[in-house]
Amino acid sequence: MHRRTITTSIAALALAAVPATAGAVPGTQEQPQPDALPAPMTVEPEDELRRSIREAAAQAQRSTAADLPATQGLPGTDRLPRSLRPDLDAGLEQLVADGAIGVTARVDTPTLRWSGSAGTRSLDGTAPALDRSPLRVASNTKMLVATLVMQEVEAGTWTLDTPVEEVIPGLFPDHPEVTIRHLLSHTSGMPRGTGELIAPYLGDDPEDWDAFVAAVSRDYTDAEHIAAVNALEWELEPGEGFLYSNAGYVTLGMLLEEATGSDVGTLITERIRRPAGMGQTRYPDEPGMQGAALHEAMFVDGRGWIGLETFDPDVFRASGAAVATVEDLQDLTGSLMSGELLSQESVEAMVTPSSDTIMNYGLGMYSIPDPCRPGAFLHGHDGASLGSLSLTFTSRDGARQFSLGVTGRDQTLAQDALYDLNDALVPMLLATC
Repeated sequence: MHRRTITTSIAALALAAVPATAGAVPGTQEQPQPDALPAPMTVEPEDELRRSIREAAAQAQRSTAADLPATQGLPGTDRLPRSLRPDLDAGLEQLVADGAIGVTARVDTPTLRWSGSAGTRSLDGTAPALDRSPLRVASNTKMLVATLVMQEVEAGTWTLDTPVEEVIPGLFPDHPEVTIRHLLSHTSGMPRGTGELIAPYLGDDPEDWDAFVAAVSRDYTDAEHIAAVNALEWELEPGEGFLYSNAGYVTLGMLLEEATGSDVGTLITERIRRPAGMGQTRYPDEPGMQGAALHEAMFVDGRGWIGLETFDPDVFRASGAAVATVEDLQDLTGSLMSGELLSQESVEAMVTPSSDTIMNYGLGMYSIPDPCRPGAFLHGHDGASLGSLSLTFTSRDGARQFSLGVTGRDQTLAQDALYDLNDALVPMLLATC
């Protein structure tokens, strides 16, 4: 078993609901004492996932520097030599051997098209995971919402610097200066919001997982998301620094619906899914997964596996409710980079960092160093739901892409304690060379 070395307690996992300090990367803030933390809170703690992605990129970069001739790994040069190509299928099988339930992945380059899967679709089932099995892609939803927002900017409905107050007056009475740009770039100063949303429905026992599952199975409204963050004192003023916020993207969904008269799901279908060919992408508002989808489940020490069939995506709404395949995710990033969904000027705004953090977060997308092209970057997003992990990244020209989806998460230890995502990520990154 390839367990990661970072471990923590249920209380420490509650940090997902604790705002970071100004300019800090999520997960690097000073940790409060456990007795100051709320009941079990593991809603979208993507911090460890992002560390894994950065580690994988760094490891792949070291491999290319050590193993490739000096002329390779540079723009315009040949791909990774056949003798150095990793075993991509073995990486997926290793994740399942170590504890993942289902895995689906894809790599596309000008000279390679690979897709693979391993494990099963559900915790107690025998049906195999498929290359095109959809799964909850959580915060990858933010790329969809950001694309819709940029389409409205291009249409002249508003500008990036339009205050939210001008679109929906009184939404943030104590922070009327929050703009659309602030929301897209997580620089509004707004808390994450998801933990605060479900906190009133958790019991006093920090290990009452039945109460936790019941809380994330409730049907939440946009208004409840906004009320949760308005009830808090924001640690940052708008524009002061980066503070990852799910509630900020829930707000963007509300602005889109106010401006267009259509719900977010309809907008995604008409403006993104159909033009980009994202055949299995959905924006559900009710529990349950359909067809050949990978079902979510979480593991808790002392309790074992807990199925999440009753999880309601309204816990995330426009910040993370979407379901898609890894192929759909690459259809999205490919269509973005090629200019099919937005102008190149808008795409450049999305991939350009908006604040000085290690995440290089722009407007609904962030960047990691490209291990195959020194000085270049790969652009995309990740997502961590209660029982699934996903990520997708592409080169700026859309020619080199990779995506990964995993179901089955350990909510007791580090985010991917049952398995090391880098067993799959590093080979996939190397394959893009």
